[in-house]
Amino acid sequence: MEDIDDILRQYADEYETEDFLPADPSRFMHQVKGRENQEVTAFIASCLSYGSRKQFMPKIQYILDVAGNDVYNWVKSGGFASDIPDDDACFYRLYTRHTMHSLLTAVQRMLDEHGSIGNYVRGNAADGFTAVKAITDYFASMGIETIIPKNTSSACKRVCMFLRWMVRDNSPVDLGLWKDFIDKRTLIIPMDTHVMQEANRLGLINNKTASMAAAKKLTARLAMTFPDDPLKGDFALFGFGVNKA
Repeated sequence: MEDIDDILRQYADEYETEDFLPADPSRFMHQVKGRENQEVTAFIASCLSYGSRKQFMPKIQYILDVAGNDVYNWVKSGGFASDIPDDDACFYRLYTRHTMHSLLTAVQRMLDEHGSIGNYVRGNAADGFTAVKAITDYFASMGIETIIPKNTSSACKRVCMFLRWMVRDNSPVDLGLWKDFIDKRTLIIPMDTHVMQEANRLGLINNKTASMAAAKKLTARLAMTFPDDPLKGDFALFGFGVNKA
């Protein structure tokens, strides 16, 4: 049988390419210019990235369209208030426009207080896990629990995905904007049920629940294959899932 580490490295190299972008929500942060603008765009995109891509990708594109690709200033100036009114109409699945309005109001406050999402994380985190905690703590303090997990007991998949986008460098997909203050070796795998199942099939872990503990366990195993960049394994697991589907 082919060595599992060789399989992981093969899939990672095959799938971490520019061809990965068009069908992935990470593409949106590549459509805008400016560090702070990319941060806010990526954060909102990560928040909306659940369920069917055919359904949530147009919702993210809508935000870029109404913001004129300047999502940072659209949020900071409060321009979102007219495009996403504070009412109970559905925005996407479980998210009402009120839910989105509340989230964007919280992001606006972060931008007012710290200038950028990156500045907030830089001042409140030293590594991948404390960055997750800093983000969940901030939005919990603002009463936002529907979109951002209230603490780090869950796997915090979308927060971890956002951090992967921001921290990993030398990638055609991830931006590496925060590589100077968070070490990519400390990032945690964005784990959902699908990722957990693929990791179980490969014998990397043996877990039944996609928790933060399971995500840390899988990340530690991936670090054995990719010691300088454990989350390169995220692309490997994606490739394995595509080929075994």
